[in-house]
Amino acid sequence: MIAVMILAVYLIVVNIVGFALMRADKRRAVRHKWRIRERSLFLCAVIGGSAGSWAGMYVFRHKTQHLRFVLGMPTILVLQIATAVLIIRLS
Repeated sequence: MIAVMILAVYLIVVNIVGFALMRADKRRAVRHKWRIRERSLFLCAVIGGSAGSWAGMYVFRHKTQHLRFVLGMPTILVLQIATAVLIIRLS
C-alpha cells in the first residue's frame, strides 16, 4: 500500500514538472531566450511525466507543430499505460 502511495506521489510530481517545463520553454521561446532541450522534455515524459507534458503542449500551444512531439508524447503515454496494465495483470 505504501509503495502505491509513493508511486502516485511520484507520478503527480513528475507530471507537474512536465507541464511546467512546457510552460517554461514556451515562455522562453516567446522571449527569444535560452531554451530547454527537446531531449530534456522527452526525458521528463519517459520517466513518467508524459501526461503532464502532453497536456502542457496543448494548454500552452507549444511544440504542437512538431511531428516528433505530436506523435511522441501520446506514444510514450500509451506505452506507459500498457506497461502499467501488464504489470497489474501479471501481479
